[in-house]
Amino acid sequence: MKELILLLLILYYPFCHSLDTITLNHSIKDGDVLVSSDRGTFALGFFTLHPDSKTRYLGIWYNKISEQTIVWVANRDTPLNDNSSVLSIKNGNLVLHSNNNLNPVWSSNVSTSFVNASAKLLDTGNFILTHNNNVVWQSFDSPSNTLLPFMKLGLDRKTGLNRFLTSWKSPNDPRTGNLTYRIDPTGFPQLFLYRNKIPIWRTGSWTGQRWSGVPEMTPIFIFNVTFVNNKDEISIEYNVKDPNVLSRMVLEEPGQVRRLTWQPNEHRWFQIWHGPKEECDNFKQCGSNSNCDPYNAEKFECECFPGYEPKFGREWYLRDGSGGCVRKGNASMCRSGEGFVKVARVKVPDSSKARVNGSLGLRECREECLGDCSCVAYTSENESSESGCVTWHGDMEDTRSYTQLGQDLYVRVDKHELAMYAKHSYGSLGKKGLVAVLVICTCLVLSIAIILISWLVKARKQWTRRKDHKYSFRLTFDDSSDQQEFESTNSSNLPFYDLNSIASATDNFSMANKLGQGGFGSVYKGILSNGMAIAVKRLSKYSGQGVEEFKNEVVLISKLQHRNLVRILGCCIQGEEKMLIYEYLPNKSLDFFIFDKSKSSELDWRKRFDIICGIARGILYLHHDSRLRIIHRDLKASNVLLDNALNPKIADFGMARMFGGDQIEAVTNRVVGTYGYMSPEYAMEGQFSVKSDVYSFGVLLLEIITGKKNSGHHEDIASTNLVGHIWDLWKEGTTMKIVDRSLGESFSEVEVERCIQIGLLCVQDYAVDRPSMSAVVSMLGNDSTLPIPKQPAFSFKKSNCESSNPSTSEGIYSVNNVSMTMIEAR
Repeated sequence: MKELILLLLILYYPFCHSLDTITLNHSIKDGDVLVSSDRGTFALGFFTLHPDSKTRYLGIWYNKISEQTIVWVANRDTPLNDNSSVLSIKNGNLVLHSNNNLNPVWSSNVSTSFVNASAKLLDTGNFILTHNNNVVWQSFDSPSNTLLPFMKLGLDRKTGLNRFLTSWKSPNDPRTGNLTYRIDPTGFPQLFLYRNKIPIWRTGSWTGQRWSGVPEMTPIFIFNVTFVNNKDEISIEYNVKDPNVLSRMVLEEPGQVRRLTWQPNEHRWFQIWHGPKEECDNFKQCGSNSNCDPYNAEKFECECFPGYEPKFGREWYLRDGSGGCVRKGNASMCRSGEGFVKVARVKVPDSSKARVNGSLGLRECREECLGDCSCVAYTSENESSESGCVTWHGDMEDTRSYTQLGQDLYVRVDKHELAMYAKHSYGSLGKKGLVAVLVICTCLVLSIAIILISWLVKARKQWTRRKDHKYSFRLTFDDSSDQQEFESTNSSNLPFYDLNSIASATDNFSMANKLGQGGFGSVYKGILSNGMAIAVKRLSKYSGQGVEEFKNEVVLISKLQHRNLVRILGCCIQGEEKMLIYEYLPNKSLDFFIFDKSKSSELDWRKRFDIICGIARGILYLHHDSRLRIIHRDLKASNVLLDNALNPKIADFGMARMFGGDQIEAVTNRVVGTYGYMSPEYAMEGQFSVKSDVYSFGVLLLEIITGKKNSGHHEDIASTNLVGHIWDLWKEGTTMKIVDRSLGESFSEVEVERCIQIGLLCVQDYAVDRPSMSAVVSMLGNDSTLPIPKQPAFSFKKSNCESSNPSTSEGIYSVNNVSMTMIEAR
């Protein structure tokens, strides 16, 4: 008899826990779990988001993943307060009750009553309510913050059902947040990301293969994407080609949409795409009738369309393009010889008010737009076949450039502009005569450039203020064998501010507006008369850095532009006052967070990893992608500033050096920078190269992971510095001991260990062993096998007689204007 009972229990147990269906006679209570049939990919049941919380929710999560990942929550805005809840079917509806309360906490709200309804969890993650095999309700029609494969986003025109994502309040609070990600069906449909119903990012319209503003969608190796726009519906659906691949798109609280896939070997989610990425992705970043070009290293990122000019010249001059652009002059734009100029590789303007004619080809589209005097621009509906016609008839908003993929936009200009642009890259080179003229012009320009360079090299090398208020800056290269000098007349590239306006903006440099202080002097927050917030770097009369570093920073940073470099707005030189004006970044510097126990918890692992990658991309730009090759020489946590979204921006180029041609290294007898971040060959021999910055980056990466200063005093560290201690732990296979405790469990051990190994590769003793920054960026962005690091520099054990007094060992010290020989033998 006992054996029979045991057999029945064994048979009943798997049946109870493999249940995938709710019927009129089978409900589930808190503690029960539905598991999807076939592959058992998803589970539905009750859960809590924090071990100390009594708040309960009904939802769906991945069943076979150790890290519980919630993809749908039923009662997200009406949490349960105990574990006595039941999900059942009543009158053809799914109903969630708590404590036998007659009023349901949540319901599927099907209007018609069905007698034989049942609910089933599918292996797609869709929870469906059916009657006679017809789906009458499904969770895919009311998504929360996650888009799964085979789930649609968009509008059902017949029923009025609109499916869209809404963010959670926070990672531990699934209540409806203030972000939505939805298709705007007006005009030519497109996806928008809204915050409090205000658009903050736009994917662009559908091009036949992808969204205009998401070039990463081409090609898509693991997804099939279906876009539907007809009389019945407007929708987008992503389907995985391999059913073994687990993928999801999630709308996160800070304002990011991320596409993630599960890596079973590493037991973590791997990000394969996210947006928005950079400032040019911000909705209407440059105002109307303009284009945002984040890759323009020499000029302001905002540029007016052909035939347009800045609406507010002063603001544009001060690198504020939000006012946009307006038409130039009063020339007729209606059948008066006007034409079109091509703006290549862009996310086409906001198409919510655009007109679409699918029956026209690109050539017919041009004629259609040319014949309509209100038409200001056109492009093709399908970029691959150049079929279909999209036209704009008013201000054009939110356009940005891409380096490779992107649509071509044709902007209407008058006959005078058309003649001018025929000689430039926007025009056509169809005529042989024009090609010849361009060749001659090119040769002429090259000749003038050669003459000008020769004159600059021989010119008198001075720092002078001229009568016309143009200033000359000299950059001296610290090269004993071949001293080079760079002189730049800075009357047009960098705006100059009046001392009175800066004094007024900073309340006469009041202490209340002081942001910080360094060897150069002080930094103040200011508000200009137009409302723009600025940071003013004021050179002290007694500064150890002096005028040379000031001139160096002006010359270098005015020629650099990258989303991970701080942006200079101008300078002020009047009498003995010398000031640099920067964009104001409200979140201060990175060290303010990672070295402060009360603030470090605000940077979880995902944000720290994004900061690491952003810093790496900024250095890569300095070393390889900018027109100049720049060695920063003072990369450290306090020189990485954070913007509103905690994106990193490298600052302080006073110690930077510019290399030209094939130069890869230099030697100086004036070592500058910060102990703890200096490479050994630079600190001891004055030899520096791009690998010096790689070393500093490695130290900074390890500090971000551990929350500890490399050269600080740590009672629990046996080595003389942090790098040496991490090296000891890495050899023992116990590097997780040093990870910042404020990260909690928000990180993947595999990912953190990989980053620690990358950091150790960067701080190897010999420069030749360290990877380039391009290799570092690649290693951070993929899962390739990493080399084994060698012994890092300065990894010595503390001696028994070494003082443990923090006053003798703690702190980071900047060195400026200090001549050094050898510190000690290696």
